[in-house]
Amino acid sequence: MTLKPGEPGSGRFELLVQSVTDYAIYMLDLSGEVVSWNAGAQRFKGYDADEIIGQHFSRFYTDEDRAAGIPAHALATAEREGRFEATGWRVRKDGTHFWANVVIDPIRDPEGTLIGFAKVTRDLTERRHAEEELRRSEERFRLLVQSVTDYAIYMLDPQGHVASWNAGAERFKGYRAEEILGEHFSRFYTDEDRAIDFPAHALETARTQGRFEAEGWRVRKDGTQFWASVVIDPVRDNTGTLIGFAKITRDLTERRQSQLALDQAREALFQAQKMEAIGKLTGGVAHDFNNLLAAIIGSLDLARRRAAQGGDITRFLDNAMMAAERGATLTQRMLAFARKQALQLESVDPAALVRGMADLLQRTIGTSVRIDTQFPLMLRSVRADPAQLELALLNLVVNARDALPEGGRVLIAAREERVELGGTLKPGSYVALSVIDTGSGMDEETLARATEPFYTTKGVGKGTGLGLSMVHGFAEQCGGRLVLHSRKGEGTRAELWLPVSDAAADADPAPSATPEPPAPQGDRLVVLAVDDDALVLTNTAAMLEDAGHRVIQATSGKQALQLLSESRIDVMVTDFAMPDMNGLQLVDAARAGWPDLPALLVSGYAELPEDVGANLPRLAKPFRRDQIARAVGEAVALSKGPGRVVPFRARK
Repeated sequence: MTLKPGEPGSGRFELLVQSVTDYAIYMLDLSGEVVSWNAGAQRFKGYDADEIIGQHFSRFYTDEDRAAGIPAHALATAEREGRFEATGWRVRKDGTHFWANVVIDPIRDPEGTLIGFAKVTRDLTERRHAEEELRRSEERFRLLVQSVTDYAIYMLDPQGHVASWNAGAERFKGYRAEEILGEHFSRFYTDEDRAIDFPAHALETARTQGRFEAEGWRVRKDGTQFWASVVIDPVRDNTGTLIGFAKITRDLTERRQSQLALDQAREALFQAQKMEAIGKLTGGVAHDFNNLLAAIIGSLDLARRRAAQGGDITRFLDNAMMAAERGATLTQRMLAFARKQALQLESVDPAALVRGMADLLQRTIGTSVRIDTQFPLMLRSVRADPAQLELALLNLVVNARDALPEGGRVLIAAREERVELGGTLKPGSYVALSVIDTGSGMDEETLARATEPFYTTKGVGKGTGLGLSMVHGFAEQCGGRLVLHSRKGEGTRAELWLPVSDAAADADPAPSATPEPPAPQGDRLVVLAVDDDALVLTNTAAMLEDAGHRVIQATSGKQALQLLSESRIDVMVTDFAMPDMNGLQLVDAARAGWPDLPALLVSGYAELPEDVGANLPRLAKPFRRDQIARAVGEAVALSKGPGRVVPFRARK
C-alpha cells in the first residue's frame, strides 16, 4: 500500500476509515506499535485511542501466540510477501477472547520504502460459533443416523448411487458400507421391479412430486426378500438444485405377515375369541341357565307335591315346559349367533309378549322383587325376533334383580317415540321398552363398559358378562339400540328402542309354546337308538316306546354296528357328536353293510355344517315325543320313496 500524505482526498479517506465500526482498521509503525485507531477497533477491542496509540499490537494476541512469536512473524510475512492473513483468537482490553480474521498489508512511500503496516481485523466470533454449532449439529445428526438400527437411512446421488450408509441399512440389507457405497440402489429391488424400471420411477416421482412412498418386496445381500416401507425425498441446495435423495427404508416383514394373518382370519378370530371366552366362563353360563332352571325345578317340585295331594298340576307343568323351551331357544340362539345366522324378524306386540312371560319372570327372580308393568292403552307392535326379545327382557330383568339384593321393585314400561334426522337412529317411530330398578346403580366407568362382551361386576361364576352385550347386539340387529341410564345409588333404567312394525296385520305373534299336532301312527318299528349320553339315550328310548316302537339301545358306534349284525333293525336314530365314531361316520359304516337302512341324525347343535349328512333326515335337540316319532316315520318313508311305508329288515 502506498500513501501520499497531503494529496487531495486524503481527509475523506480518514473520515471513511474512522466511520467504519464493523472492522478494526489501524496503522502500525515498523516496530509494530499502534499509530492510528478507528471506531471499529475501539468497539470490539475495547481500547480508546489515547489508551492504545503507542502500544505494541502484540497485546491483542494470546500469551501462547506471543510466546510463539506470532506477532513478529505476521509483520515479517507481510513485509516479505506483501500480505499476511490469518484467523485466530485475539484478546480484548477486558481479557475476553474473540475469534478474529486479521489482514496485515505493508505501507510504503512513493520510493518504495517501508514506513509501516495497515492492519484490518474483523470479529468473527458469532460466525465461528454458528459454524461450530453447525458442525456439532451435523455431527449429532451423523451419530443419530448412524445409531438408528430399525431404519435404513442413506443418501443417493442424483443418479441413484448410494452416497451414505447407516447401521440400520447394514443390519437388515446385509451390506457393509464399503461394499455398497457407489453402487446403484436398484440392486435392492426384485428382478420384476427392475424389469419395469421401477427404481427410476421412484426417483422421478420424488423429484417431480417432492416425495415417493411405497411398500413392496426388497432384496437383501443374501438374496432373501423382505417386505419394506420406502420413503424417498429429494435433497436440494439453497438454490433449489437437486443434489441427491434421502432414502428411508423399514423392514415390515413381520408386521405384514401378522397383518395378512389378521386379515385372513379377522372374522374367524373374532368368533373364536367369543367362543373361547364362553368356554372359560362356564361358571357364568351356568348362572344364566340357572335363572331358567330355577323356574323349571320350582315348578316341577310344586307339581310333584300337588300330585301327591291329588291336586291339579297342569299349571306347574306348563310353566316348567315353557321355561325349558326358552332354555332350549337360548342354547340354539347362542349357537346360531356363533354361526352368524340372521334373526327371524316379525311383528311383535310388546305388551302381549311381556304378559305372556310374566310367570316366568316372577319365578326366575323370586318373590323378594315385585315386577310391575306400565303400558299405554294403545301401543303399536315392533319389528323384532320374539324369542330373542324374550331373552333380552329376561336378561334385563335378571340384571335389575341382581341390583336389588335386599329386594325391591322392578318396573317394565313402554312408550312410543319419534326420531327425527340427526340422531343415532334412523328417522322413524320407535317403541322404548324400559326395565327400571331402584337398586345400587352404576358409576360412570361401569356404565361406559356395561355393554362390552364378557365385562361383568358380578364376580367369577356369577355371570357371563354376555347379557347386556347380547341385548345391545340384538337391538342393533333389529334396527334399534340399547340405552342405559344410571347413577351410583340411584338405580338403572335400561331402554330397548325397537322400530315400530309396518305389518300391522301381523301384530299378534303366535304363542311361543304352541303344541304340535301328534305324529301320525304307523307300523310298529324296531329302532336302534344310539347316544353316548345314558340319560339322553334313556329318555329317547322312552319317547320312542311311548310312540309304539320297540327300541334297542347302544352307547357307541362300535356297539351299534355289533347290534346291527345281531338284530333285525328297521331304522337307526343316532346322535351326531359321539367319541371315536360320530353319527355320520356310524351311518356310513352301517350303510356299507346295509345300504337301505333308514337313519335319523340327531344333534344338539343349532345347525350342523352344510357338508355334514346333507342327505340325511335331521332332528335338533331338545325334542318332544311327537317330534321324534314324526321324524322316525319320515326317515323310513324317505328311504322307501312314495307309497306305503314298508318296514325295513336289516340283513343278518
